Amino acid sequence: MSQLALPLGWPPTPGDDAFLVTPSNARAAQVLEGWAAWPVQTALLVGPRRSGRTLLARIFAGKSGGDLIDDADRVDEEVLFHAWNRAQAARRPLVLVAERAPPGWAVRLPDLRSRLAASPVAQIGPPDDALVRALLSMQFDRRGLDVRPDLIEWLAARIERSHLALARTVDALDQAAMETRRRLSIPAARQVLHAAGLVAG
Repeated sequence: MSQLALPLGWPPTPGDDAFLVTPSNARAAQVLEGWAAWPVQTALLVGPRRSGRTLLARIFAGKSGGDLIDDADRVDEEVLFHAWNRAQAARRPLVLVAERAPPGWAVRLPDLRSRLAASPVAQIGPPDDALVRALLSMQFDRRGLDVRPDLIEWLAARIERSHLALARTVDALDQAAMETRRRLSIPAARQVLHAAGLVAG
């Protein structure tokens, strides 16, 4: 899948932020799109920080009429247990958003552990090349930075393949652009990111 699109097969609405779908997160979007076929009314949406997992869950909840619990791996297990049961009783889909699925997410309550084991998992992976380029372009555009395509390509070839590293890269370059009031270039970006430990050189 090389094309970028909004998830879940729904058109964007003015309240939707942009969630771009590429192979790294397409499976997660497909799992949420197919909620009517879930074996239970609850699914886990897992992925790294800054991956758009909460945004995807919010879009899903808004379109499906379901609920979400963000940072579920930090929520009291009794609360999650009762929320899981309510979703089944009400036939209303529930998405639990977390960084990892069990067993990476250590669940102590046996009844909750068994219920989570029965729930489908929507996994967001590290960003692929297409998503890195698209997110860089989108984030620079949102901050009003005039960045040439050659700088996007240079960054995409060198930064760590993680959503957090991508966000830190944009933050560092945005700060540098504000301080110097100059257009970003590859030499300037190399100097800033090397100093920040975000590229090797």
